[in-house]
Amino acid sequence: MSGRVMARSGSSEERPSRQINVILRSAEPPVVSQSYGESEAAAGTKSLPHQGLFADLQKEMNGLVGLEHVKELMYEIFALLQIAAMRSEAGLLSGAQVYHMVFKGNPGTGKTTVARIVAKMFQKMGVLSKGHLIEVERADLVGEYIGHTAQKTRDLVKKALGGILFIDEAYSLARGGEKDFGKEAIDTLVKAMEDQKNQFILILAGYSEEMDFFLATNPGLPSRFPIQLDFPDYTIDQLIQIAEGMVKERDYILMPQAILKLQQHLLREKCESEHLFSNARHVRNIIERSIRQQAVRLLSQYTSGSPGKLELMTIRTEDLKLDKK
Repeated sequence: MSGRVMARSGSSEERPSRQINVILRSAEPPVVSQSYGESEAAAGTKSLPHQGLFADLQKEMNGLVGLEHVKELMYEIFALLQIAAMRSEAGLLSGAQVYHMVFKGNPGTGKTTVARIVAKMFQKMGVLSKGHLIEVERADLVGEYIGHTAQKTRDLVKKALGGILFIDEAYSLARGGEKDFGKEAIDTLVKAMEDQKNQFILILAGYSEEMDFFLATNPGLPSRFPIQLDFPDYTIDQLIQIAEGMVKERDYILMPQAILKLQQHLLREKCESEHLFSNARHVRNIIERSIRQQAVRLLSQYTSGSPGKLELMTIRTEDLKLDKK
């Protein structure tokens, strides 16, 4: 038959051909699938132990204007920790991750605020035992003589155990070159990250370009900070939204004309001083000054009586002192 398999009508007089039966089997599910699926179906009815916690954190994060990518990362970390707990309960491996971070952006873009929320989340999820934030800068780390810097840095790391050590303008530690004591601080921090692994989280913060240069000065640094976040400048609309939120939480309101005046000022400031503009910090300073100016105005207008409630709340155009004095 020349190796070919032919279909026959089934005549009894003909020599029967040899039949080859090919059985196509569907892929069998893993043995564990049935019992695992049943148990998971039952487990799926349980409420997730930390969902309420994240709802609180999410509410706090949603109160921040912008920063969508930061909010997404926070949920990624929350989900990872949640699933890691479930894997441990199921007898699966659940290795610890490294959470040291770099925050890059201009002043007033929310870096310190986000660091506080991160500390709170890690404490609630059991990653950090205390969840406090120790905020320092170069002067707090660098000493005046050989050996002094290492001791100061170790003391701060000790204070940060169980929480977060947040170093603002961290790039300044590398400005002095090889002979500067800042290098000693960096070396001490790197050693602490190894010796006290998973006992604290180090967050380095500063201007984007300066932080990129700082990380490039030490080839071993970038890999020690797997989470690097960019904090972009706020848009004018976002800054107005921040201003309105600031006055609202203080029981004040901005008149429409005052909002327009502030909007024009912010646009001018961003164009004229792009690299020196301090975003939400600049807005906060304006709002706090306007509240002081409103108090002066009201005292001069109401010398023999008290303003009404609405007047006590209202920030007018003349209250916004936007000169650079």
